[in-house]
Amino acid sequence: MNESTQSPAAATRPRLHLMDELRGFAVFCMVFYHAFYTFAFLYEIPWMMALFRFFTPAEPFFAALFIFISGISSLLSRSNLRRGLRLFAAALAVSLVTVLVTPQYAIWFGILHFLAVCMILYGLLGQYQKKIPFSWTLVLLCLVLYFFTRPIPSGYLGFGPVSVIPLPEAVYHVKWLFPLGFYDSSFSSSDYFPLLPWGFVFLAGTMVGRPVAAGLAPKWMYRSRVPFFSQMGRWALAIYIAHQPVIYALAWVLERLGLIG
Repeated sequence: MNESTQSPAAATRPRLHLMDELRGFAVFCMVFYHAFYTFAFLYEIPWMMALFRFFTPAEPFFAALFIFISGISSLLSRSNLRRGLRLFAAALAVSLVTVLVTPQYAIWFGILHFLAVCMILYGLLGQYQKKIPFSWTLVLLCLVLYFFTRPIPSGYLGFGPVSVIPLPEAVYHVKWLFPLGFYDSSFSSSDYFPLLPWGFVFLAGTMVGRPVAAGLAPKWMYRSRVPFFSQMGRWALAIYIAHQPVIYALAWVLERLGLIG
């Protein structure tokens, strides 16, 4: 699955290599982060745990970069609805595999589920957003709303430790609201990207994607500087879908060889 499936109009303009390279860098970081996570928690390898903890503070940044660029890419897609439905099927397959293979680390609403839902919603509602004039103020508003809704797991809306709007406790016990970010102590997902707050990062990307789709990006963004990351960026979703089975297969081989476990 190629993340950069383009509309006919997009196919006629030069390749925006910077976007590919940033997306490739983001998926590269996420692959290694999940490898550290898998080996650290499944096999309790101390140096892997140390690397996992070292890179944990950076994880939201490269995840946000991946989501933001996916939002931009939505303006270059032939059909976000079709793309989202295909990705959602892949995400459900990931959930099934994790439930069967590592039920203690099952994935119920990871980044693939999140992106699939965002693509589907944009495919259904994006036409209405395009009627709103582009403004960097709206992009900034999305980022403000991201930080405003980030404390939802702590029971309030606000900024950091400052509670602005307390949320009713009952909403956290509604089982089917976990995709929105509301969950109780019985919920667990080893990869979790709820629509709140992460949907605002995707939405910001769709707004920035409008001038990009119109060919208004600065010329320096079209030049390729790191071909390795550019190639990874073109196949980012395929790499992301495949990387966990590859990691588990590698772990299985190393365990059978007696090198871990």
